Amino acid sequence: MCFQTDLGAEFFRSLGRAVAVLGLASVFATHALAGDQERRQAKRMHDRLAGIPPSETVLDAMETAIVAGNAISAAMMAIDDSAFYNVTLKNFATPWTNREQTVFAPLNDYTATVIGMIRDDVPFNTLLSADLVYIGASSLSIPAYSMTDNTHYAAMEDQGIDLKTNLVPIAQSEITSLPAAATAGVMTTRAGAEAFFVAGTNRAMFRFTLLNHMCNDLEQVKDNSRSPDRIRQDVSRSPGGDSRIFLNSCVGCHSGMDPMAQAFAYYNFNEATGSIEYTPGIVQPKYFINADTFKYGFITPDDSWDNYWRSGQNSLLGWDTVLPGSGNGAKSLGNELANSDVFASCQVEKVFRAVCLREPGNSADRNEVATITADFKASNYNMKTVFAETAVYCKGD
Repeated sequence: MCFQTDLGAEFFRSLGRAVAVLGLASVFATHALAGDQERRQAKRMHDRLAGIPPSETVLDAMETAIVAGNAISAAMMAIDDSAFYNVTLKNFATPWTNREQTVFAPLNDYTATVIGMIRDDVPFNTLLSADLVYIGASSLSIPAYSMTDNTHYAAMEDQGIDLKTNLVPIAQSEITSLPAAATAGVMTTRAGAEAFFVAGTNRAMFRFTLLNHMCNDLEQVKDNSRSPDRIRQDVSRSPGGDSRIFLNSCVGCHSGMDPMAQAFAYYNFNEATGSIEYTPGIVQPKYFINADTFKYGFITPDDSWDNYWRSGQNSLLGWDTVLPGSGNGAKSLGNELANSDVFASCQVEKVFRAVCLREPGNSADRNEVATITADFKASNYNMKTVFAETAVYCKGD
């Protein structure tokens, strides 16, 4: 019995030592995992923002910032990487520059201007109204900027020029034929004009601006309750001989779009010269095509525009009450669009998709989008703030 008792006691002492060792190992493992967590978060943030792994030095600095409770600072370190401008922002903006919405389009003045504005903290609500374009630095061995072709930017891309350090701002009115009053940010860049002012009736510029920068297509904002008095002659009031189609479908888009697209009445992209064309005081002939479709329709007299969507269901887009809701030309229309609530929230939603690699799909995501949107406005429309805060939200556990 004594032998059995001693053996049992020794067994339990060994078991206790084993449990203690396992417990200590668990504590060490927990601490190790805790330390790894911040490092994993730092790497994820850098991967998502810059698209490439960070150096060990940057990773250490980002991890230290996260541990200290300053994840925003860590995100800004990733944003400082050249790859954020050369890859992430280029891929972010390029689909806005073409009707196919492809990321595989070449670098151009529209994309370069978006990248430069974000780099320089230019208030992003001037994207559609500024007298501004970004070009390559004069020290580069590339063709000069031209209104008639894209060789300046193609050369930058071919040579792998670092966009973070080699883009410089200049007034559009200084290097193009446009007067300052006719400039309207990316809408009046050569690439913007080539994509959306070419041929057609200039409604494409309005539709793609709405789609790319306000995250709504015409189908989502059509409102049959608005007055049809500014719908042009080229829109049939009885498509296929059935007026109900116009009343129940066409009028909902055109009653809001046509009064605002009138702002572009003096613009065209001339395919023969390869450049934007501006004819102050003279409405482009494209505004009068198919006039016999409905000869009693609206005849465009000038570039004055009115926002009929300030009333009705689209008042929910959050129009700036300080602005008058009407004006002349593309610049004032761009100011109207880019100072709406939906413009601000759209930029945040686009960044969310780019950084988090998913849609903001649950209540927590939507609340975060609302918070970041408020911070975006409060930071004078600083896009780096949006990228940083979004990366922190999606850094993982």
